[in-house]
Amino acid sequence: MKFSFVTLFPNIIEGYFSDSILSRAISNHHISIDYVNPRDYTTNKHNKVDEPMIGGGAGMLMTPQPLFDTIEAIKNSSPDAYVVIATPVGKPFKQNDAKRLAKKEHVVFVSGRYEGMDERFIEQCADELFSMGDFILTGGELPSMVMCDAIARNVDGVLGNSDSLSIESFESSSLEAPSFSKPKNYNESEVPSELLKGNHAKISDLKNAMAKCKTKYFRPDMHKNLQLSERKKKR
Repeated sequence: MKFSFVTLFPNIIEGYFSDSILSRAISNHHISIDYVNPRDYTTNKHNKVDEPMIGGGAGMLMTPQPLFDTIEAIKNSSPDAYVVIATPVGKPFKQNDAKRLAKKEHVVFVSGRYEGMDERFIEQCADELFSMGDFILTGGELPSMVMCDAIARNVDGVLGNSDSLSIESFESSSLEAPSFSKPKNYNESEVPSELLKGNHAKISDLKNAMAKCKTKYFRPDMHKNLQLSERKKKR
């Protein structure tokens, strides 16, 4: 699977993919990453990519021409490239979106800067808009990286043990159960004894119960949906 980052600052992103799981995924050709700078597609002599907002307003706006031409160049070589933009007006990015987008061949993340991008580019070129939450960042690079990480983990072969995906938070209606490692006792706090007895059926039941408790405490909204789902199954 291919990921492209359309950004004025590729150096912000490159280091993230130079280590650990995603670096190995690139080396093993499960995913590929490239960077496209809209400044390379400007037609003015100063390579300028921003202009004042028409109608007034603080700050500068990314002007449409370099962005349109950048996406056109990408689509010329990759017609099915799927364009994603992080913006506060987008829908919340969820795990199901990551799993769905992992089935695409080529996802393009366009990172805004300054006060954002000309609306005409967003309306005509974006396939999907996402938000990371109700807050504002200085640029779209961070949310683009977050989405890429979440999507890439769901690409076949990226994780060494694909079974780990099935037990993670948000894969079901609850959060992931608490996890423990050695030693059994640390700072006068012990691992639940049932986990040490080797009875896999009881361990599974305990983990399900702990997951529900954790969900009820940290995400009561998810716990409510979980209860509704369980009631429907019993009918």
